[in-house]
Amino acid sequence: MHETERHRVILAAVQSRPVATVAELCDVTGSSEATIRRDIAALHVQGRLRRVRGGAEAITPPAQGGLIGRPFSVNETINMAQKRAIARVAADMCKDGEPIIINGGTTTYQMVHHLVGKRLTVFTNSFAIAEFLIHNSRNSVVIPGGTIYREQNVILSPFGGVVAGHFYAKRMFIGCQGVGPYGLMEADPMVVQSELALIGQAEELILLADSSKFSGRSSLILCGLDRIAAVITDAGIRDEDRQMLETAGVRLFVAETNAQTDRQAGVA
Repeated sequence: MHETERHRVILAAVQSRPVATVAELCDVTGSSEATIRRDIAALHVQGRLRRVRGGAEAITPPAQGGLIGRPFSVNETINMAQKRAIARVAADMCKDGEPIIINGGTTTYQMVHHLVGKRLTVFTNSFAIAEFLIHNSRNSVVIPGGTIYREQNVILSPFGGVVAGHFYAKRMFIGCQGVGPYGLMEADPMVVQSELALIGQAEELILLADSSKFSGRSSLILCGLDRIAAVITDAGIRDEDRQMLETAGVRLFVAETNAQTDRQAGVA
């Protein structure tokens, strides 16, 4: 992650809680402790945050707290070719008439472009996904009640919600902060609580994760690998990660980017 992107993530993080610790900032940026401490020092000198022992805090905390994790606007610039390819494979799994859940995220958001011509019932906690499908498709769109978190473009509620508790889905498409032997990982307790309420409503849980997510780690485990039916990723996945999924009995789909497809077809 470039310095400018790291600074955006750090500033978003310090707006989300009383103090963002160095360890938390290392998790969300994938950077070393030394790098984060340098970034905090630089932003402190610029007057954009306040350096405190063990981390940083906002100069002017907002009235509404935020979520731990990178903002949607930052994530959507990372590994976009892979995310588009992964989303295309995911959308191909959806058949007209099916009820599905699409969880908020920049990879799952890319599915919307391939759902325009379909007739589905889509439950989503993503404000961006709901808005796109409402204006550009004839899919039925269902959203939960709750608070809109602008940085991540999601709608979350600590109370679950009546609609979420009664919505049945053929499949749930979900992203994550990281994935490893212990399962799917997320950074924010509110996100975990919201996603747990939805996971039980779907027959199949489909993980959309570019290959970098297999190196990502976070502090909270959402669910074990045994709950995941399939993973859609890109060609960068390591052999040990393939083996991990195979051992867990998880189906693996490797999406090819347009550039890879063009080369195989002999397109310059």
